Amino acid sequence: MSERTLIILKPDAVQRSVCWEILSRFERRGLKIVGTKMVSPNRDFFYQHYETIGTMISRRWEAVFNVTLESMQKWPVIAIVLEWIEAVKIVRQMVGATEPASANPGTIRGDFAHMSFSYGDQEKKGIPNLIHASWDSEEAKKEIDLWFSPNELYDYVMCNECFIR
Repeated sequence: MSERTLIILKPDAVQRSVCWEILSRFERRGLKIVGTKMVSPNRDFFYQHYETIGTMISRRWEAVFNVTLESMQKWPVIAIVLEWIEAVKIVRQMVGATEPASANPGTIRGDFAHMSFSYGDQEKKGIPNLIHASWDSEEAKKEIDLWFSPNELYDYVMCNECFIR
């Protein structure tokens, strides 16, 4: 059975012009794009995303949370909903470790980013790790409901689904 997950191409991905290269990796893997938009959310919106849903303050401390919110508001982001069998698991594997310095080669963060948490903490700056991906199915549902209204998501059959499903 298919499930949906959210990815956000962060401001550093937008600024580096690697968004479509990243997105094409998901398409080549067989994931279906069912919603996409470019937006510039405000601090309250990101607070809902990163703390109300993601509990970032308790996981990484308030200072890291504040730096993250500041960096996410610098430029627009691209929010995308992907769908497929075990989409959350597949996307998390493809994205790689949250800390780019720990991400394996072949993952998005391993191939396009390199900064460590310690360097970001030392410089008091957000980690440019290019992409957010929902942690699990429950979080994905909450995040999708926050970022997209039902009329912004599409159900359709891809012509190649009979070969890859």
